[in-house]
Amino acid sequence: MLKQQTEQEDAWARAERRRANLLITGGTVHTPNGEERLDIACAGGRIVALGDLGGWHADTRLDATGLQVLPGVMDTQVHFREPGLTHKETLEAGTRGAVLGGVTAVFEMPNTNPLTLWRDDLEAKLDRAEGRAWCDYAFYLGGAAVNADELARLERLPGCAGVKVFMGSSFGDLLVDDDTALRRILAGGHRRMAVHAEDEARLRARRPLVEQGADVTRHPHWRDVDSALIATRRIVAMAEETGRRLHVLHVSTAEEMAWLARHKERVSVEVTPHHLTLSAPDCYQRLGSLAQMNPPVRESRHREALWRAIRDGVVDVIGSDHAPHTLDEKARPYPDSPSGMTGVQTLLPIMLDHVHQGRLSLRRLVDLTSAGPARVFGIQGKGRIAVGYDADFSIVDTAVRRTLDNGWIASVAGWTPYHGETVTGWPIHTVVRGRIVVRDEVLAPASPSGQPVAFLETP
Repeated sequence: MLKQQTEQEDAWARAERRRANLLITGGTVHTPNGEERLDIACAGGRIVALGDLGGWHADTRLDATGLQVLPGVMDTQVHFREPGLTHKETLEAGTRGAVLGGVTAVFEMPNTNPLTLWRDDLEAKLDRAEGRAWCDYAFYLGGAAVNADELARLERLPGCAGVKVFMGSSFGDLLVDDDTALRRILAGGHRRMAVHAEDEARLRARRPLVEQGADVTRHPHWRDVDSALIATRRIVAMAEETGRRLHVLHVSTAEEMAWLARHKERVSVEVTPHHLTLSAPDCYQRLGSLAQMNPPVRESRHREALWRAIRDGVVDVIGSDHAPHTLDEKARPYPDSPSGMTGVQTLLPIMLDHVHQGRLSLRRLVDLTSAGPARVFGIQGKGRIAVGYDADFSIVDTAVRRTLDNGWIASVAGWTPYHGETVTGWPIHTVVRGRIVVRDEVLAPASPSGQPVAFLETP
């Protein structure tokens, strides 16, 4: 704490001398006031001045002429597989992909091996990330029957993104499919709780639909609309009973979105780029199991409903649900092929292309990827370009065209479902706490220096 205070005092002393560690000039900057042409001075990892800073001196200058300077993009749902499953992904490779894709902070999920259920599990992940993570990070604790009585204490640990509950599509202690355990978890904390809402009983009952030679096109039929809707209605009703704030992850159906629109008082909503971009059956015919996710990519009517919900303001956050598996694993015959795809590195390029196509404004994208996560999760010092905030920037060219390619993907898995797709809009520079980690689309030679994300509701 004393070190942090000293760094802040030094930063403001440099500001008084009109000297910055980093000076960003020439760009169109997206501040709370809207789009502005101004310079940004950064010192001690924070923004210390905005405006015409022609009289300032800087250790490093970054020319952003012709570029859009966005608040740092935060991906609040990633699976980096470490520990235990590092043949699929690692914290180093996952965060390297994040910054190459313009992402400055990530929230990582608890379904690792061992599961992230206790203080020791969380601290082990924090130790692994130190000196290896290219962007800032926080880790979810899994909500389970075995730790329900401790969650109010555990969720306040430094570096904890909150509690994540799997109502379906999980295993061991992480699978929570009975009402008694769910109510205990909801009652055992105060921070917003994230939930994967699929009804496990219905999934088990419908599993025979995809046995004996079924192919992956049957995936959204097995995991049907009611599998998602039943679980979502159930957990939202429980949250309303207990007064707990809730974050419903990767909403995939028109029916869920229509229902959630009427229950937004304490509930926030996430959608993913793949549910906004792909549609069945085409994606399964083209990509096979590479398009297989839980909840599934569905027919185009659902995709259009998600876009309406973005336009109507029902959606609060976009997360990638980056969940890599190796190509060998994905090649297993369905339904033994695992669900999951890479996504953290392509989140911003895919969404910038949607901006180019006119499906949402750049301002709305900033809300969904920066301001929205900060607001929903109570993130300290992030989510906007403002004096005193962390100097996190995703600097993009909205006019440049690039073709997505497996060779660009940093993930250990080494593939993207968007291989060969051309997009308009691309991350050029990524800045984390005033350090340029990607410059001109190339990873900086400096070592990883990501830090834990701080939250307003934790010490």
